Amino acid sequence: MNIADRLAESARKYPHQRAVVKPAGRDWIGRYTYSHLTLEQLHHEANRLADGMRKLGVGPGKKIVLMVPPGLEFIALTFAIFRTGAVVVLIDPGMGRTNILNCLREVEPDGFAAIPLVHMIRRLKSRHFPKAIFNLVVGSERFSGAYSYESIRALGNEDYATPQTSPRDPAAIIFTSGSTGTPKGVLYDHGMFNAQVDLLRDHYQIQPGEIDLPGFPLFALFNSAMGVTTVIPDMNPTKPAKVDPRKILRIAQDQGITQAFGSPAFWNRIGRYCQEKGIKIPTLKRALSAGAAVPLDVLRRMNEALPEAASLHTPYGATEALPICSIPHQDILKRTQQQTSNGAGTCVGKPFPHVQVKIIKITDGPIASINEVRECHPSEIGEIIVQSPSVTREYYQKPDATRLAKIQDGDSFWHRMGDVGYLSDGGNLWFCGRKAHIVKTTVGPMYSICVESPFLEHSRVYRAALVGMGAEGRQKPIIIIEPEAKQFPHSAKEQAAFAAELRSLAREKELTASIDTFLFHRSFPVDRRHNVKIHREELQVWAEKELTRRVKT
Repeated sequence: MNIADRLAESARKYPHQRAVVKPAGRDWIGRYTYSHLTLEQLHHEANRLADGMRKLGVGPGKKIVLMVPPGLEFIALTFAIFRTGAVVVLIDPGMGRTNILNCLREVEPDGFAAIPLVHMIRRLKSRHFPKAIFNLVVGSERFSGAYSYESIRALGNEDYATPQTSPRDPAAIIFTSGSTGTPKGVLYDHGMFNAQVDLLRDHYQIQPGEIDLPGFPLFALFNSAMGVTTVIPDMNPTKPAKVDPRKILRIAQDQGITQAFGSPAFWNRIGRYCQEKGIKIPTLKRALSAGAAVPLDVLRRMNEALPEAASLHTPYGATEALPICSIPHQDILKRTQQQTSNGAGTCVGKPFPHVQVKIIKITDGPIASINEVRECHPSEIGEIIVQSPSVTREYYQKPDATRLAKIQDGDSFWHRMGDVGYLSDGGNLWFCGRKAHIVKTTVGPMYSICVESPFLEHSRVYRAALVGMGAEGRQKPIIIIEPEAKQFPHSAKEQAAFAAELRSLAREKELTASIDTFLFHRSFPVDRRHNVKIHREELQVWAEKELTRRVKT
């Protein structure tokens, strides 16, 4: 089926339920006002837009870039593009202008549905987008050279019939964040989207009528397919680490939020504020966090902010493969946190139903067939590979990257996550870091998450990053520390004292005993999508310069 058919089904069952709610300003005494569409209204809106677009030539085989802020129009346009049979292209605006332009050139879009600023850039860079004939503007159409949202809507009919699509038909191209390399377009088909919806709904027991606040816009698309209301948060989605907790908590209270998604950086801000003010979020049934391993201190703060029956779940996955595993915060705090603090890695839980996970010997090059892999012994750290109905099949127009990431298995395939970890005796998956971040020393490999975790237990440490100096196989491990706010050691004496405390921590564990060098960084470079994945490659360059400077002085 077409994934947009699930919106039609929700609209049929729950026509008057709110589908999307968005803050629309403040009233005269500062209270939020809201605009919304019901599921029936959203269904009809998407139909009108789809019919209008089809009449202007948008259909199967076409690729339409969607660059609209989270809101009513974003969700309506996404479902409308699905309903035309075209492919919606979603690019994170936080990845930076150069990456955005490179991604757009790769896609060769047939059109844009975007805000006026994007159309202005499209026209200035028109030689890069020769196929972009259909263009729709959300906002002022002046100087945009595009059809207005209103005119496309008026051209269409709400009784439009969605063309039939198969599970393998392409639905979307969603770009990775590029946090460990160049952003790549991940090709989604309608069957994968449907599988994702089923896996998430069934595992978390999400019920129609619930109310979700997604701190990452793409997660809003699942809600209408489940009969769940989406409440758009008042925040910049590209800067979750700067979210204003007061705004989020105000909207949560106004709307009776039962579910919310955010990166660890998002929940760090919320948890700290709730702890400071002694606040709980009384209506929340479940919170979700992904993008990177969630620090233990974030889980501890959120444990205090959530109602007793609520959980903060930390699903493991990637743009190419979601979901894979999940674990509630209670299990981490009661059963696995001590192991994490001792360097065992981060437990990400058991695989979802219909998801298979294997741990294989770490290999750098392509693996043509599953018959070529060597599986690791239980509890042996290796490369994580997964198989599931929601795993994507290829990167768009990147056959080399696809060959490197996929392993053929008969008529199916496995996806290489680019992560390392192991499976415990109880069937839990433990995440130990990115394969690209392994530091290869004379005494063996060191895995980032395992090595960094013990230092995060120091009360003055906010983040820690492992980097290696020197030739592969003889690298010297170095720990870079980003201290908590107002805890940065300014003088050489203060840095030496702080480093001595960390060195003492390192000596307590065999895993970290060889680490002798500690550097202090004011603010780690992190990914723009979740504001939480540490750019260790940049930190390594910084560390080399810092150590050279110290030698000279």
